[in-house]
Amino acid sequence: MGSAQSALGSIIGSNADKTAGENKKAEAELKNDASHAGANIGGYSVSASGVAQNDPNRSAGSWNQTLGSGKETLGNLLGNESLKQQGAQQNAEGKEQEAKGQLSDLGSGIADRVSGTVGGAVAGVTGNEADKAKYQAKHDEGKTQQRGVEADLDKQARA
Repeated sequence: MGSAQSALGSIIGSNADKTAGENKKAEAELKNDASHAGANIGGYSVSASGVAQNDPNRSAGSWNQTLGSGKETLGNLLGNESLKQQGAQQNAEGKEQEAKGQLSDLGSGIADRVSGTVGGAVAGVTGNEADKAKYQAKHDEGKTQQRGVEADLDKQARA
């Protein structure tokens, strides 16, 4: 809408329409960015849609990676090949454990978004506002789980 209004303003020479269109476009971009933002804090995913508890494998896997990296580094410093190998193995196991947790959260997040959307649509048609709110909350929790996993994957890709 903003792009169309801005283009129309340019064509007809209306600075007011052009400015209003640009403002609508910028607001829509900000809302889109906020909708796709997510983070993980202490075993929870946080997004503009709310807060959702993460699969415990995500935190445990991350912790195992940290401990494994520490053992690996210490093994290198001390020249202890056994400790270095233990650390590398624990780090690899932690990566696998975290990935399982991410996959679990991604799958349940998508399922919750879909069932929340469908249930909310049915509740909207039937006029059941309580069910509509319940399904919206389910959708939002699923979206938050999904955004949390996306934040993790984005962070890992940048590392």
